[in-house]
Amino acid sequence: MKAKVLLSLVLLCGSLAAPVARAGDAAPAGAPAACELPSYLLTSESQLPKVAEAVKAGKPLEILVVGSRSTTIPSSEGSSYPARMEAVLKEKLPPSEAVHVSVEIQSKRTAEEAASTFVKLVEAKTPTLVIWQTGTVDAIRSIDPDEFRSAVTDGVVALQKAGADVVLMNLQYSPRTETMISAQPFLDNMRVVAQEHDIPLFDRFTIMRQWNDQGQFDLFSPSRGPELAKQVHDCLGRALAQFVIDAAHLEPAQQQN
Repeated sequence: MKAKVLLSLVLLCGSLAAPVARAGDAAPAGAPAACELPSYLLTSESQLPKVAEAVKAGKPLEILVVGSRSTTIPSSEGSSYPARMEAVLKEKLPPSEAVHVSVEIQSKRTAEEAASTFVKLVEAKTPTLVIWQTGTVDAIRSIDPDEFRSAVTDGVVALQKAGADVVLMNLQYSPRTETMISAQPFLDNMRVVAQEHDIPLFDRFTIMRQWNDQGQFDLFSPSRGPELAKQVHDCLGRALAQFVIDAAHLEPAQQQN
């Protein structure tokens, strides 16, 4: 019962809390000032070869976001971060490049439960890239960290064998729940899996903690309106679009000026 209550609280917080920070370093071109992020949070040493190949060949870029309710804004799906990422990618990539971002919501599923669906999911969606948002439910349920790492590994391997590039997105940060769950073992294990399989890790946790610590957003306050939700989702979509472009190592000629 305690885990169910905590899960509901975390999902409620996460539905509106999304990465937006302001810093003095690089920001995506054309992004609002509130969306600025340190350049190291928008770059990756790992690559997305299938994304790069699709863009170079002028093939459709199909992106699948697998996550929880925090991927959506129920009252305004067009303002959710997957939709905003799609819009920004269309702006930055050549006019002839078809970009489509779809969402698979797997609320309250652990990494193991989500990974078990990946083979059929990729067969049905045939994505070029899968962005897998995971870790929060496992932390709330106190899943053994080693079992979590094994499940994430299995999921990544299944996605790669099915022919998709993979980006891992780690837990959301919430000061309202940080004393209730132990996030660090899950953060560490996701980083290990990303390094072992040479895939990009979008560090949502660090980004959100930075916003909170710097006072860019009050992630503790329970009073959040729909306009704030749209703003943070817009900035997250912009950040992810830039992150994907960087990890795909697209040449300037393949982007719009």
